[in-house]
Amino acid sequence: MTVPATKKDFMIVNMGPHHPSMHGVLRLIVTLDVIDCEPILGYLHRGMEKIAENRTIIQYLPYVTRWDYLATMFTEAITVNAPEQLENVQVPKRASY
Repeated sequence: MTVPATKKDFMIVNMGPHHPSMHGVLRLIVTLDVIDCEPILGYLHRGMEKIAENRTIIQYLPYVTRWDYLATMFTEAITVNAPEQLENVQVPKRASY
């Protein structure tokens, strides 16, 4: 019985975006056996900062929810709470929840 020869070269694989519904926030180029991994960040830039320049906070909230669709409540809270805290705005109790 003969044993087939195997290649000794490493295989490089693109890992991600993982699913078409995921926007591809992170893409990894992986060398098998995890010898090397090159992360590519910022795959999702959509110019949100430029869009925000011409909007009020209330108008900008729908865009904010699309930053990270798994944690929309947190991105909205950051967008609304940051200006309130920077300006020392006292929010009514019913709006603080």
